[in-house]
Amino acid sequence: MANPHIDTIGFTTADGEASASFFTECLGFQRAGASRIVDGGPYGDLVGLPGARFKLLRLTIGAEVLELTEILDPGPGARPGRPIAADSQSTDRWFQHICLVVNGMDDALAGLQLAFKAGTITPISSAPQRLPDWNTAAAGIVAYKLHDPEGHPLELLQFPLDKGEARWHGDAPGPVLGIDHSAIGIADTAASCRFYRELLGLAAGGDGVNSGPEQDGLDGITGSRVHITGHRCPTGAGVECLDYREPPGGRPMAPDQGIQDLAHWQLRLRVANLDEIRAKAQTYGGTLISPGIVELGDQAKLIGSRRALQLADPDGHRLQVLEA
Repeated sequence: MANPHIDTIGFTTADGEASASFFTECLGFQRAGASRIVDGGPYGDLVGLPGARFKLLRLTIGAEVLELTEILDPGPGARPGRPIAADSQSTDRWFQHICLVVNGMDDALAGLQLAFKAGTITPISSAPQRLPDWNTAAAGIVAYKLHDPEGHPLELLQFPLDKGEARWHGDAPGPVLGIDHSAIGIADTAASCRFYRELLGLAAGGDGVNSGPEQDGLDGITGSRVHITGHRCPTGAGVECLDYREPPGGRPMAPDQGIQDLAHWQLRLRVANLDEIRAKAQTYGGTLISPGIVELGDQAKLIGSRRALQLADPDGHRLQVLEA
């Protein structure tokens, strides 16, 4: 497949305006136009919540777009959304975050200090962690994880000069340069590679195993050992799969998790072969969420495509696949 591209990365929020304020005021995101109200229609069918009423807000940082979805009404017969589990960890397969590249970790964390002191946001990491020199692929990277005001996990990452794309070593109006990837918890590296590379056409990125005290400090757990595989588009953000070999006990995503739940994340991926992906999705471990390919009609402008498909990957992470 030629040139897949991630248009947006997004998650569900209980309060779109409050969430947007956090990202703009504390992390330097910019509002991209006015919020949009969506009353059911094909979009509700697409995301698996027919008849629902949505509020969509888009924020930009660098070249990437973060989309916030607030469910104003889940629709007839639908259950209300659930909060993120208070004991959620990166070993759980519902785990997903965005990696925000910063040009200075100290400056980025300084901008968050008032929110930390107020208890609005909470740390995951014990402190910023410099990944060790023995880990050749990641040596010198400095990383830090936290929860946003609703519990969504975020990662701040600073690349050393010899690593990362050229755009991560330029100037930006604030400490955050953009979104490098969205990381997801998985159960089987080989199965995820087949899904993201063979079905969706992303290219191989980095591949390695992280462990030791730095990884423990980053994740806020003990005895961590994680196999990390990257999947990249030709440009823009990619996907990073986190297969925790230790500690055991990572929990699967709830089979009924839906877009109304705050743990819901969504990648919007633009492709050239939508019909082929629809035909082969289940062969590669995918699950159809939408009733086949949905014709958006008058709602096509919401996502910039007239036809789309909603999929779950082998671990339940959601993707909205658009026709290029």
